Amino acid sequence: MRTSRTGRAGQYLALLAYLLFLAFPFLWLISTAFKPPRELGSLHPTWIPEDPTLANFRQAFDEQPLLHAAANSLIAALGAALIAVLLATPMAYVMARHRTRLARAATGWVVVSQAFPLVLVIIPLFLVLKNLRLINSMPGLIMVYVVWALPFALWMLVGYVRAVPPELEEAAAVDGAGRLRTLVSVTAPLLAPGIVATALFAFVTAWNEFFFALVLLKTPEKQTLPVVLTHFIGAEGVADLGPLAAAAFLATLPSLVVFAVIQRRITGGMLTGAVKS
Repeated sequence: MRTSRTGRAGQYLALLAYLLFLAFPFLWLISTAFKPPRELGSLHPTWIPEDPTLANFRQAFDEQPLLHAAANSLIAALGAALIAVLLATPMAYVMARHRTRLARAATGWVVVSQAFPLVLVIIPLFLVLKNLRLINSMPGLIMVYVVWALPFALWMLVGYVRAVPPELEEAAAVDGAGRLRTLVSVTAPLLAPGIVATALFAFVTAWNEFFFALVLLKTPEKQTLPVVLTHFIGAEGVADLGPLAAAAFLATLPSLVVFAVIQRRITGGMLTGAVKS
């Protein structure tokens, strides 16, 4: 019993240390965002600002078009989330209900595709979008975000579809419902929590994405929020630390809120997909 308690206490301590390790950058970001220039240049920094100020936030909005960039990010993220869900839902249904060799191969390809680094695909992707005349355009960026989010969205939704009892669909078929009617009227309502979680995941992925937006968007008025944040760093690599921290803090809030909502659903979807029926 004593050994069990000691082991459990060790686990909790390790978890607490890991949480502190993860929280340290965000807590330091909040602290920096509210510090005046005098404290930012101090040789003995403190966690809590001695003289908290909102000047960094005002300066950030004065120096860069944060609201316009946030609107661009919102359009790209919402568009990518909506299209990814519309494509992934019927595809996941087919992959979950028809467990053929082709479906298993598709599932394997979904997992393998997540291992591809961004640098590996950016050159062919750029050439394809150039031929389609979608460089420096929001539709082109949304298309890229959909392609990038679709594999994980499929993986999530396949688990949710497998959790829906096939007997419900068989009962609908007995009553005369076709495949499409069954998917829309029977399966889709039961998949609503999974669809919402998948859409929010695609939204967070697109909202935080930086590399594709940096390469594909050229004009300042079309740049997204993560790209605009780099403008707080000067040509010599010197960062305007206070406004940068304030802007980064505001840009991080939507992702934190959305992830706090969906993290249990994402975990549930993964566990559901891991259980064989």
